[in-house]
Amino acid sequence: MPRSIVATFYVLAMIAAVVCVDVLLLRHQFWARLFVNIGIAAVAAATYLRFMKKP
Repeated sequence: MPRSIVATFYVLAMIAAVVCVDVLLLRHQFWARLFVNIGIAAVAAATYLRFMKKP
């Protein structure tokens, strides 16, 4: 599978994780949502750079 398709699915999975956490757990807590969203994005970026990087 081409790398662009894999990256697209990876980004969509990260967005789905952020939206699910926001809606299910942190609906009325602005600062908690902000910090958790930043954390999810940071973990996703680190995982992408670690495992999807070109050899």
